[in-house]
Amino acid sequence: MTTNHIKIRPLRPDELETFWQLAFSNPNAEWTKWNGPYFHDKLPSKRAFTTIIGPNDWLGNDYRWVITFNGNLVGALFAYFDDGALKRWLDIGITIYNDHLWGNHIGQTALQQWLNHLFSDVTKLPHIGFTTWSGNKRMMALGDQVGMTLEGRIRQVRYWQGHYYDSVKYGILRSEWEKLVKQ
Repeated sequence: MTTNHIKIRPLRPDELETFWQLAFSNPNAEWTKWNGPYFHDKLPSKRAFTTIIGPNDWLGNDYRWVITFNGNLVGALFAYFDDGALKRWLDIGITIYNDHLWGNHIGQTALQQWLNHLFSDVTKLPHIGFTTWSGNKRMMALGDQVGMTLEGRIRQVRYWQGHYYDSVKYGILRSEWEKLVKQ
């Protein structure tokens, strides 16, 4: 598989329904079992997403983009400020919605593009990170693959299906990212 078929970009207005179908139409999709399942988040209805959430939160938002593979929507990237209005602590996330595509390095390529976009075009902050849980081995491996550092582990605070897991924090400094990109 060549990585030039993996692109990231803003969601377009004509894609709202297609994106909802991909991302949120199946409440039992495999990705929901790995993306903070202990929070028990509810997926938005088609109407809510296509009329309110999508237009307000996704369109024209530099902090929410989509991933395409061979021209088809396959995932999403997002960024948010962990410290709220202070806007000094940027965390990111990624989801590849179709689990049949997992293991093809789509997430790795997309996350590298996302970090490059954020550091180059969106923020002047010195650090970008993400938080996951120790049950999500794929996400932890993804952090390692893109050159991020395991920065913190809060032990046994995520409770899921009768077991406690660690909350795990990865991050990368702008200076570290710039060195990686130059290699």
